[in-house]
Amino acid sequence: MADQYDLIILGSGPGGYVAAIRAAQLGLKVAIVERENLGGICLNWGCIPTKALLRSAEIFHYMQHAQDYGLVAEKISADLAAVVKRSRGVAKQLNQGVTHLMKKNKITVYMGEGKLTAPGKLEVKGEKGTESLTAKHIIIATGARARDLPFAPADGKRVWTYRHAMTPAELPSKLLVIGSGAIGIEFASFYNDMGSDVTVVEMLDRIVPVEDADVSAFLEKALKKQGMTILTGAGVESLAVSDKGAKAKIKTADGKVAESDFSHVIVAVGIAPNTENIGLETLGIKAERGIIAIDGMGRTNVPGVWAIGDVTPGPWLAHKASHEGVIAAEAIAQVLGNKDVHPHVMDRNNIPGCTYCHPQVASVGLTEAKAKEAGYSVKAGTFPFIGNGKAIALGEAEGFIKTVFDAKSGELLGAHMVGAEVTELIQGYVVGKTLETTEAELMTTVFPHPTLSEMMHESVLAAYGRAIHI
Repeated sequence: MADQYDLIILGSGPGGYVAAIRAAQLGLKVAIVERENLGGICLNWGCIPTKALLRSAEIFHYMQHAQDYGLVAEKISADLAAVVKRSRGVAKQLNQGVTHLMKKNKITVYMGEGKLTAPGKLEVKGEKGTESLTAKHIIIATGARARDLPFAPADGKRVWTYRHAMTPAELPSKLLVIGSGAIGIEFASFYNDMGSDVTVVEMLDRIVPVEDADVSAFLEKALKKQGMTILTGAGVESLAVSDKGAKAKIKTADGKVAESDFSHVIVAVGIAPNTENIGLETLGIKAERGIIAIDGMGRTNVPGVWAIGDVTPGPWLAHKASHEGVIAAEAIAQVLGNKDVHPHVMDRNNIPGCTYCHPQVASVGLTEAKAKEAGYSVKAGTFPFIGNGKAIALGEAEGFIKTVFDAKSGELLGAHMVGAEVTELIQGYVVGKTLETTEAELMTTVFPHPTLSEMMHESVLAAYGRAIHI
């Protein structure tokens, strides 16, 4: 007889394992199916290990600039193998942590390929052969993978996806990064700091194109100053790969095509959802180009089947997946009779985005341009890092914080940052937006001194012509 559960989750990434834990907390009998590593891509091959790599590159950068702080550091060098080893160690530690959390919460783990075979039924093909499971509810949380370029499939040797870029056998001498979203820019920043000659090609007219235009312009200037070549409004026409490298034909914004040689190429042109061969068609689950259609709680069009994370509409971020996991788990518990949970629909305007390049980028809500497009009368304020005492003391005086308000109501519509530690600062504005704050509350909030957070206050003041330190 098939094993029976209240909830089975297909995929154990930051959406899946969080949903499993929350459901278990609510008293449900839960199982999770994973084909590779508990914690999914984010924990094992994405968010966490890349931050470990970037931390090494950051420290290497500071060591090379020790004299800026009155210090002496000589004969500085990087051991790439050791840097990668540390990153993999961090991922392993967190993978073990998720394993512990599954045991702690009495969640049954099935390792293998899972497939929906009928409403409430799922098959797992793994080391134990084929196992049949049944559940009152199923959450699809199978995540996504890097999208290949048709003319440049990743081979792991000369053409890399993010996964290959995390475990390099050698440091690229000349690196081409195709795509300037968060993944592309983070790896460009890492390899540039490590000493590679980096070129970034972006099809659109600016890098990190989802960010505010002022942030994009500032970041491009900063990366060029660090030695990167940035080509916007450009595209790779073809890529000829050999054992020694890759020859790329790049069409630039002026329409000219030039040929350049690179030792390695990173393709960072988006993701593709992992929704093939998991039974969507069998159950008639609605999806467009692999992206599963859901309501605000994560329900699909098929009763008892839910979806969260990168298989659903964006933004495709780990923290969005985790929050969706909690919402879906609580909604399922409510359906099963729990009257003490009150799931909410997530406001996608309150999901922050972070890019861990050097300098960092962080944002939440509407850009100034998007706010105007939406019909708002806008008040926007910007405050530079150079006006902040803590930033100057840290030797991190480059960057700015920008806030966007509805001029009529004072509602905080968006916040956009570039500079040191902004990925930690952004949450202040996220909390503010979630609490539906206006400029009045932010202006009367006391920010501690000396901190970088004071710039958040000054940016709000600047929007209303009241900034103190500029």
